[in-house]
Amino acid sequence: MTKIGVVGLNYWGPNLVRNFNDLAELTWLCDLDEKHLNPVARRYPNARATKNFDDLLADDALDAVVIATPVPTHHALAKQALEAGKHVFVEKPPAMRAAEIDELVALAVEQDRVLMPGHLLLYHPGVLKVKELIDSGELGEVLCVYGNRVNLGIVRSNENALWSLGVHDLSVILYLLDEDPELATAQGSASIHPGVQDVVFCFLRFPSGKIAHMHLSWLDPHKMRKMTVVGDQKMVVFDDMEPERKVTVYEKRAGSAGELHSGDIYIPKISTHEPLRLECTYFLELIDGQHDKSKVARDGARVVRALEMLTNSLDA
Repeated sequence: MTKIGVVGLNYWGPNLVRNFNDLAELTWLCDLDEKHLNPVARRYPNARATKNFDDLLADDALDAVVIATPVPTHHALAKQALEAGKHVFVEKPPAMRAAEIDELVALAVEQDRVLMPGHLLLYHPGVLKVKELIDSGELGEVLCVYGNRVNLGIVRSNENALWSLGVHDLSVILYLLDEDPELATAQGSASIHPGVQDVVFCFLRFPSGKIAHMHLSWLDPHKMRKMTVVGDQKMVVFDDMEPERKVTVYEKRAGSAGELHSGDIYIPKISTHEPLRLECTYFLELIDGQHDKSKVARDGARVVRALEMLTNSLDA
């Protein structure tokens, strides 16, 4: 079995530990803080626990490193792991600048190793269904995509809504449209912490003429995790807050003369598999030689490049 080490055990790391313990051989647990490391180590006594990342890199038997540390550390840790010959799964975003992710992608190619960013929603059965509807042509020509990811949530002091929330929807938009934006602009407001935007509106335009919009906010009375794809034949909504009705297809469109056509509304059956379990399985399959590991890395780079464009616009 693939030997896995997980680095970063504070928030999301324990979820990755749980899945990789079931799917592979969990051999290392690592965190700088003992209050995060020790409780997880007690639950998984077969894995060695350490506060030193170099211990994992020095283990020739270790196949892959899973990185769930704070975002500013992602690039440096992923680079060290790739240079040590390890496959790398790194939580989103894998880097904070385009130059950094390009360096990681090139290093993964050079080392012939997997570099997989942890864009969880790309493995969500609901998102996969929306992609299937687009690629099959059932929606017709896609005109626009827009997402709402809002909540009256935890307002962060060190990370704005674009970086905390937007990376989720941005990864999905780029996956669904399979294009790099030619224009990406963002505007926001910082109502709580100066310089940290808690509300952000983003606009993207693509070479094909398609457009996309993201509304991101911690200051909203509703909790929404919704994305809408408008085609010239049908429209589809992915709503992750719905317990059962994750995807809804609307046979609605506007005719060439502006008349409205309305037909049936239907709810396709969606798998109930846990997205994180599917994501972890995909990483292991990539290590095993399945799928296209170079595409996974390139798609991750596409997200970081667009995120950098939006950040530059937001800071302007």
